[in-house]
Amino acid sequence: MSTTHPEQVIRVLLADDHPVVRDGCRNLLESTPDIRVVAEVGDSSSLFVAYADFSPDVVVLDMNMPEVGGIEVIHGLLRRDAEARILVFSMYDSDVMIQRALEAGALGYLIKHSQMSQMLLAVREIASGRPYIDASKVMNIAAAGLKQETGPLDCLTAREYQVFTLLAEGKTVLQIAEILSISPKTAGVHHANIMNKLELTNGAQLVRLAVRLGIVVDV
Repeated sequence: MSTTHPEQVIRVLLADDHPVVRDGCRNLLESTPDIRVVAEVGDSSSLFVAYADFSPDVVVLDMNMPEVGGIEVIHGLLRRDAEARILVFSMYDSDVMIQRALEAGALGYLIKHSQMSQMLLAVREIASGRPYIDASKVMNIAAAGLKQETGPLDCLTAREYQVFTLLAEGKTVLQIAEILSISPKTAGVHHANIMNKLELTNGAQLVRLAVRLGIVVDV
């Protein structure tokens, strides 16, 4: 655990399209003297602008950003600044998604239903250049390693993986379009590409595959 002195303030950029989530994170982070939220954004374009303007020590990033998906955002930030320190703060708790985020270059991953006290620890660790993985997942990821053998979903793009996960959770194409801030036509194209790439013929097969891979829980 890192030791951070109050005079060494950690500057954080919050990136989440839900204002309520940003408010909760800001209130928690600024309840301590060593962390300050320097900017908040709700979409990917604003994130890149704010990062250039404020040069934060840590970016707290939601995976479901409008316009550009979380994996693409990680790549974009690291292209702009190879030293960018990114903490993913996401509703997705599958080991596959965590590994993808870490492989893309995120330094940490925290699940949104975790105890909020983990957020403070994660931000401090990442600001010091040390990785942080959600306490409920750290053993799984350590056991698997950050690199997986080629898997059935490796053929999907980052956006297709997001759509796959939402489909597995029972979302419709129209709902997915709204969640990801894309057109229903684009969501439909992603759906068709996923089915073709994975050689699936119906939604039930997709759900069974997601359950087998641990992306969703069989109910």
